[in-house]
Amino acid sequence: MCDEAKLKVWARDAISRRQFGVLAGAATIAACAPDAASGDGEIAPSMSMFSDAVSIITEDGTMDGFLLYPEEGEQYPAIIHWPDIGGVRQSHIEIAMRLASEGYAVLVVNPYYRDVAGEQFKDFAAFIEADGFQKVKPWRDKLSSFAVKRDATAIVEWLDGQEQVDSARGIGTTGYCMGGPFTVYTAHAVPDRVKAAASFHGGGLVRDDDESPHKLLEETDATYLIAIAQDDHAQSPRDKLLFAKAAGRAGRPAKIDVYEGDHGWTVPDSPAFADAAAERAYADMITLFEGAL
Repeated sequence: MCDEAKLKVWARDAISRRQFGVLAGAATIAACAPDAASGDGEIAPSMSMFSDAVSIITEDGTMDGFLLYPEEGEQYPAIIHWPDIGGVRQSHIEIAMRLASEGYAVLVVNPYYRDVAGEQFKDFAAFIEADGFQKVKPWRDKLSSFAVKRDATAIVEWLDGQEQVDSARGIGTTGYCMGGPFTVYTAHAVPDRVKAAASFHGGGLVRDDDESPHKLLEETDATYLIAIAQDDHAQSPRDKLLFAKAAGRAGRPAKIDVYEGDHGWTVPDSPAFADAAAERAYADMITLFEGAL
């Protein structure tokens, strides 16, 4: 879960990351390939990468985002990337670049598009400095399961019309923190197209209301990776079992596991980032997409 006190601790120890260049109009950028990180944390260029700044018409407005893909003139399975509470920023672009380098067209979407466009916080430290919880609250309050499912439907329709996307292959989705449950909502919104969903330290996957993600699994056709932070598991230990039971009842394949990292361990600009655990989660995600897409 997103814990305000925890994020304030993160901010005190915030990791300084290099400034990422502006991405727009099919600009060629350096990809973060699996072995591209140098000892000082810089990302070394390893291959060409293309990124298109995109606009997607939804029922609620115009969503902005970036579509990343390895080469022009080729088609790839699509992945929808839902950021965490801090929204679109360098760290999520880097995550998407690395995944795209594996042979995917990765769409990083702005979940707050109803109110603002583009990057709002450079990193988690900036999020805290800007009183981020209060700033994003009115934006986040609009992100009901129904709103996310409306967005997901529009996103999938848009993706299937892009020349970089192999629409004969299934679509995958990833989500971090706040975006974790969005992966299940995406699979629920378009079950005939979304075939794989990976949630990393997702919050609110098991709730009492009818729209709890674990209660929607029967109406999806996806395979799942539910990567749980060790501190989140310690706080709500029954959630793992309840989600697993729901997946079993729904007949949905799911890898549900607790990783040796605290909430935020997969996001590079988080001081909770845990390299070994992040690599394990990344490898599990690649296995998911290779098998399901």
